[in-house]
Amino acid sequence: MVEARKLSPQMLAKYMFKWLLLAGAVGILSGSAAALFLASLDWVTDTRSKQPWLLWLLPAGGAFISFLYLKFGKEAGRGNNLIIEQIHSGEGAIPLRMAPLVLFGTLVTHLFGGSAGREGTAVQMGGSLSEWFGKLIGLKPLDRKIILMCGISSGFGAVFGTPLAGTVFGLEVLAIGVISYEALLPCFIASFAGHLVTSAWGIKHIHYAIGEIPSLSWLLVAKVFCAAVLFGLAAFLFTQLTRACKQLFSEWLKNPVLKSAVGGLIIIVLVYALGTRDYLGLSLPLIQQAFQEAASPLAFLLKTVFTALTLGTGFQGGEVTPLFVIGATLGSALGGLLHVSVPLLAAIGFVSVFSGAAKTPLACFIMGIELFGSDAAIYLFIGCVIAFLCSGRIGIYEAQKPHAYPLNE
Repeated sequence: MVEARKLSPQMLAKYMFKWLLLAGAVGILSGSAAALFLASLDWVTDTRSKQPWLLWLLPAGGAFISFLYLKFGKEAGRGNNLIIEQIHSGEGAIPLRMAPLVLFGTLVTHLFGGSAGREGTAVQMGGSLSEWFGKLIGLKPLDRKIILMCGISSGFGAVFGTPLAGTVFGLEVLAIGVISYEALLPCFIASFAGHLVTSAWGIKHIHYAIGEIPSLSWLLVAKVFCAAVLFGLAAFLFTQLTRACKQLFSEWLKNPVLKSAVGGLIIIVLVYALGTRDYLGLSLPLIQQAFQEAASPLAFLLKTVFTALTLGTGFQGGEVTPLFVIGATLGSALGGLLHVSVPLLAAIGFVSVFSGAAKTPLACFIMGIELFGSDAAIYLFIGCVIAFLCSGRIGIYEAQKPHAYPLNE
């Protein structure tokens, strides 16, 4: 890529106009897809809450999803990792069928009670739509790489209503400890456009109040630091348990259709053994409760188990919203134990566990500011960085390149 100091005003204007059009188009596509997804997700979640018997169809729903991916999915079944690998290597392709498959699969997962998130679906739809658009206009290899990054940013920014975090996430998620700024402007345009389009479709995002921020003190910093270490360990537990479930169930049950059916049955047994449905679906009420009062110390662990089983047995959906739940409930519980403001520590946990699991501390820090305001910036930064350092060398995205990890010898 041409160095910035060698760009003439005409070349710079051409570059900016080009990506305003291309990244803006990706944002429109991804934002519209995200709006459809979020509206549909609200409907299936509401339907499940009004029709509790739908949980009994979870094994059949999981089996059907796995059958569709086995029959028609092919490479699309690799999800976010396929998009990240395509950005790194440029070899192969991202099929357009990834978008409808992951949309339908995630909605089925949530309709019948699987514990999963939203970001994976939005990112995969953004990636597949941006790939289709790039092929349509005949982009060169370098531009294809940038437009795929735009797809990630726009999908993420649109689904969570955080365009700045979406911008940085598309840059940061590719490799641990390395950010390529060649796509900074395109990713920002795509993420911001995606957010505006989603909002224009009437989609509203939930925001959580953290109240008055305590004044800075060494004691409070020390408490936040200790909590951040635990957030990192929670992220490590989530990553390892999800990977272990995928590996063990794949070894025990070679047939993916049977594997998902068994996973659904196990989740049903857990629901009735625990006597609660709080850990099904997105579990957003758990987040809302975590910002209001100290959560149960076991809430984060149970959400971890439910999500690891759901994703580990082949159901579709993302990891990020469950990570928000895990972080917020753990932070809320620690707030009561450490005598720190419960909503403040819930907010720090909300973004910090995600930071440790996704290996994207800067994007998570920016997300924290977008969601909770800048008054808590110092605490959010401590949480995201320390959790990132304490969460192990691998995260939820297997295709992430691990070079430049800060603890490498």
